[in-house]
Amino acid sequence: MKKLRGFRGRFQCVRVARAAVVTSALIVGAVAAGAQQGDAGTQQVAATQATLAKRPAPCASGHEAATSDCALTWHGITLYGEYDVGVGWVSHGLPENGYNYEGESLVNRNGGSARFVIAPNNLQQTGFGVRGREQFMPGWAVVFNASTGINPQSGLLANASKTDIINNGLPRGSYSVAIDGARAGQPFNDEYYGGVSSERFGTLIFGRERSLGTDAMLLYDPAAGAYAFSYIGYNGTMAGGGDTEDSRWDDAVKYRLAFGPAHVAAMYKFADGSGGCYSAAATWTAADCTPVSAHNNAFGGDVGGAYRKLSVDAVYQHYNDAISVVNPLLGPQSPTQGYQSTTDSINTNPISGVNLIPTSDTLWGIVTDNNAIMGAARYTADHFKYFAGFEYIWQNNPHDPLGVGASDQGGYFLSGVQDNNLDSEKITRIWWTGVKYAYDDTTDVTFAWYGQLQNDFRVPQPCSVAAGFRPACAGTLDEGSLYMDHHFTSRFDGFAGLAYSFVTGGLAIADPNSAVRFLHNSNFAPTIGGRFTF
Repeated sequence: MKKLRGFRGRFQCVRVARAAVVTSALIVGAVAAGAQQGDAGTQQVAATQATLAKRPAPCASGHEAATSDCALTWHGITLYGEYDVGVGWVSHGLPENGYNYEGESLVNRNGGSARFVIAPNNLQQTGFGVRGREQFMPGWAVVFNASTGINPQSGLLANASKTDIINNGLPRGSYSVAIDGARAGQPFNDEYYGGVSSERFGTLIFGRERSLGTDAMLLYDPAAGAYAFSYIGYNGTMAGGGDTEDSRWDDAVKYRLAFGPAHVAAMYKFADGSGGCYSAAATWTAADCTPVSAHNNAFGGDVGGAYRKLSVDAVYQHYNDAISVVNPLLGPQSPTQGYQSTTDSINTNPISGVNLIPTSDTLWGIVTDNNAIMGAARYTADHFKYFAGFEYIWQNNPHDPLGVGASDQGGYFLSGVQDNNLDSEKITRIWWTGVKYAYDDTTDVTFAWYGQLQNDFRVPQPCSVAAGFRPACAGTLDEGSLYMDHHFTSRFDGFAGLAYSFVTGGLAIADPNSAVRFLHNSNFAPTIGGRFTF
């Protein structure tokens, strides 16, 4: 804080409440931006419609800036960030991966033996950003936000795609942690947008933004999207409306408006990137591959409100050509078993000729068209906050198939594409509930439980123990967590807790095209650590 004192008189610190961790997207006459959380991921919304319009007094001194949780603001531009790291133990884990930003608390398809781990980004995504709000006429302001996430243990940009690429070509027993997520090493892998805000007409922003489902998740998740303790924070299926990569939308426009106790929002994503080239033939070559256009547009809406101590929201999202990256690609060292993806395939039919694009530094993905509708509620009573939510997701094979060479997030490409993964419509139901208890002004205790259920969409074979389970069979995933968070100062807090997760049925299958199962169906993960915010 010595440097901060040196800039005294140049920077203005604006106070915010201890419980308010600022985020983007929930705005009344202003854009809300904030400290990161992850994928789907992530952070708690800091300012509500009621509190955002109130302008707190500036910090009176550098000492106050060092000892309180005020923001560092100069001419409407605010620098913010956080560092969150800890240590943990997992009953079934993997060697660490410097690009993995979500830790290892959730049950993993390739999780092996018990191990101690460095646990990154437990309550909040480590990172930094700059946001601004500059009034250009009474009641109107220009707003912007640029934020990114890094891995505290390696200093690398958060990059889910690279965790898979590092494992390309390796046998399963040699894997490190591999995940899927919306952060893929982009310079601003959280948000990067600009827009205009009106106190009367709402806020309109354009750029890379969190989806409406992510906004709602951060408000109504009892664990506020904490990777170490929240399934819907660690896995962005709920936030992305079917796929974790869609918890953030590129080339998107978002509009928010509040009137009295109610608010509405709408969001649209323009198609971008390349659709690659496509062939429906069982055997084909590069000469038979017809180029296709990108059709990955998306749209959504949100309606909500607050009455006394109750807050509710309902969100709908639709996404065309959503991509899910499941496993690393096969390679020279890979065995031939089906728990890795076929290289350069489309409709699971391999190319009979030369590879269209190299399999190095590329990914393999399942493509679907997704719809999701979600409802959530939060109720405050004395020292307790109660949370509950439910999302219904239905997915189908894409109306406009993607092809080999299609672009994925972060500038990566798909050297393998599967457009017919679903035998019939896939239905996923996700629910959660929990309570947060404020022991005093500095200590919270949170309990949360999350559940996921998928239908049996396998055709024509039945799913049974005798017939053998496949990923298209019905299955469940559950996770429970309990943790305590204590604020030693307004900027530094320590936490300790545990999470337990397990899978059954089709959700316990490790590969989307075979009967290869998870190595272990459960994971127990106690974690302890600290977080510093500014």
